[in-house]
Amino acid sequence: MQKEGLNDKDIIALVDCNNFYVSCERVFNPSLEGKPVAVLSNNDGCIVSRSNELKALKIPMGAPGFKYEGLIQKNGGVLLSSNYALYGDMSSRVMEVLDQFSPEVEIYSIDEAFLKLNDLPISNLEEYGRQIKHIVKKYTGIPVSVGISRSKTLAKIANHYAKHFAGYQGSLALMEAEKIEKALKQTPVEEIWGIGRQYAKFLRQNKIETAWDLHNAPEDFILHYLTKVGYKTVLELQGYSCIDLAEAPSPKKSIVCSKSFSKQVSDLSELEEAISTYITRGAEKLRHQHSVAGFMMVFLNTNRFKEGPQYNNSTQTKLSVPTAYTPDLIKIGLELLRDVYLPGFEYKKAGVMFTDLIDEKDVPLNFLEPNYLDDKRKKLIDAIDKLNRVWGRDTVFFASSGIKKDWEMKRAKLSPFYTTRWQDLPKVK
Repeated sequence: MQKEGLNDKDIIALVDCNNFYVSCERVFNPSLEGKPVAVLSNNDGCIVSRSNELKALKIPMGAPGFKYEGLIQKNGGVLLSSNYALYGDMSSRVMEVLDQFSPEVEIYSIDEAFLKLNDLPISNLEEYGRQIKHIVKKYTGIPVSVGISRSKTLAKIANHYAKHFAGYQGSLALMEAEKIEKALKQTPVEEIWGIGRQYAKFLRQNKIETAWDLHNAPEDFILHYLTKVGYKTVLELQGYSCIDLAEAPSPKKSIVCSKSFSKQVSDLSELEEAISTYITRGAEKLRHQHSVAGFMMVFLNTNRFKEGPQYNNSTQTKLSVPTAYTPDLIKIGLELLRDVYLPGFEYKKAGVMFTDLIDEKDVPLNFLEPNYLDDKRKKLIDAIDKLNRVWGRDTVFFASSGIKKDWEMKRAKLSPFYTTRWQDLPKVK
């Protein structure tokens, strides 16, 4: 496998909120502690978050709430409707606290974030993880688990063990080869980040049953059968950090698009370009997985590691009609941005979060406002997606996303887009 130029020196932490929706409810209703608690999906349908006590009753994720309501109440528990405004705000608070622990925080979902710990003066990584756990709990009331390793995929595995084994006290660092090997041998292949059910079935048919088996899979097998992301997953299991969040498997319950700017940004027009770009990316992900969003949040952050005034804020709204139509989302997102924007500050990061995700085929009817899936907007956005797939990303883009994009993250050593941009095609002299 081609490893030249890959980085195996990163130190990456995954901070994952435990039973996030339930934990948010418990912050403001402590009487729920110790009881079986379930949070339901849109329209009080299926169970989308479970307390540990509910899991002990063997009630599966995604089960219809009405089917188990009697059992839950019999055991002193409750079912709650989803409160996405609360969850979005609590997520923003957690992410703001995490900014204290790393200059590079990548928000992955409403309840997960990756922290890059490179070059920080940390003598004991697991103690640092426990410090993160303690401070997040103290400031927000939300319990978290911390997994630390050389790549995002290994950090995910470390987090799994930190969360499920009390002896780790909520924090586990997989840095030594022996510890990594032991963890991978105990991790079923279907529990690897990005390996779906069907893919896991195929791998098991080929005698690859654990993460360690995939780590050691023959190179010709990997090159022949694995996708681009699957190929990178193997490299990540081997300790090479190479999966960008843009390539990461999309979480089912939320989609987040956010990056740090290449410079401090204070101008509203540049922030509007950034938010439009992030909304475009998020909407593409929604359509790719045939989902629509019912809730959207926009957030802004200044640079906590720079002296001077600080401002971090977010705002969110419930979408009257769940959608993945980019122009409608941009219009709403820019309105949210203008509500949260405060002049006089230099911003380092902005982003959007989509939650309350449902499958396209399950979109409820609305007699007052048609869904984009039922009119010409669907044909238009499908045509744009097809053009961008064939000719390269942003062949067709929305003007509100800007052209120069001076705010984009620095990529000074980026090679030309040889195959996806006309002006970068190799020239024969």
